[in-house]
Amino acid sequence: MSVPLPDTFHRRTVQAGDVRINTLTAGDGPPVLLLHGYPQNHLIWHHIAPALAQNHTVVLTDLRGYGDSDKPTGGHGHETYSKRAMARDQLLVMRELGHEHFAIAGHDRGGRVAHRLALDHPEAVRGLAVLDIVPTHHTFRHADMDFGLGYYHWYFLAAGDGIPEHLIGSDPEFWVRTRLDTRHRGATPFHPAAVDDYVRCFTDPATIHATCEDYRAAATIDLEHDETDHASGNRITAPVLALWGSEGFVGRTYDVVSAWRKYAENVGGVAVHSGHYVPEEAPKETLDALVTFFGGL
Repeated sequence: MSVPLPDTFHRRTVQAGDVRINTLTAGDGPPVLLLHGYPQNHLIWHHIAPALAQNHTVVLTDLRGYGDSDKPTGGHGHETYSKRAMARDQLLVMRELGHEHFAIAGHDRGGRVAHRLALDHPEAVRGLAVLDIVPTHHTFRHADMDFGLGYYHWYFLAAGDGIPEHLIGSDPEFWVRTRLDTRHRGATPFHPAAVDDYVRCFTDPATIHATCEDYRAAATIDLEHDETDHASGNRITAPVLALWGSEGFVGRTYDVVSAWRKYAENVGGVAVHSGHYVPEEAPKETLDALVTFFGGL
């Protein structure tokens, strides 16, 4: 079974500072960068990207540490996988492709990278769509028992001493498929070839380590950066669209638009009928919302 992206998408490796980022491009028009979440890669957009490419230049990437992008070893302080470092990767990719100004849609971890990119480089970001998240700072500052049980993986993956690496590495396929299946509530099933590719990537111990470092950074250096911005009043100035799954933890737990309005100046949002994996579970609703949002920038 073939991987579900048409051959109109051209793959290349882009040198972004000290890392190489797996990148796919297609289409013509205003540039849009699409960023994936955990435990996935650029293939989460396989329903969305071809349709967007009819009127946009679409750029798909694998985040640092994910997919077929470089996976540097995390170090003391977790700076290597800070959202600031990961956001800079994406900015450099877009500049290398000739795009100084662009819109972004980010799901899950990709939404957190996109959030940081919009804060650190507001001149580059025309608009930001964040899918099934509220800001990291907000989640940690409002964490309770429901969050701890519903998002236990945040704490598990951030644990030290190689514990999550060892446990996930003992059966990575079980981990990936369980993460996907237990959070799926939408009408559209996962594409088997996409899931197979997510599993392929997680059979690499470097991916397991890198993605744990992503979560360790979120609980340490990212939170420090977020605290600084929040205290200084640094907010996203670009228009923000929040999309979330009505049947997932985010939709059940948060007033999503109100949460984002504490961190951004111009926020709209809507729920779609899905669980966490919005682009794959509810592709038509997601595409319609993104087309309207990007078309109005």
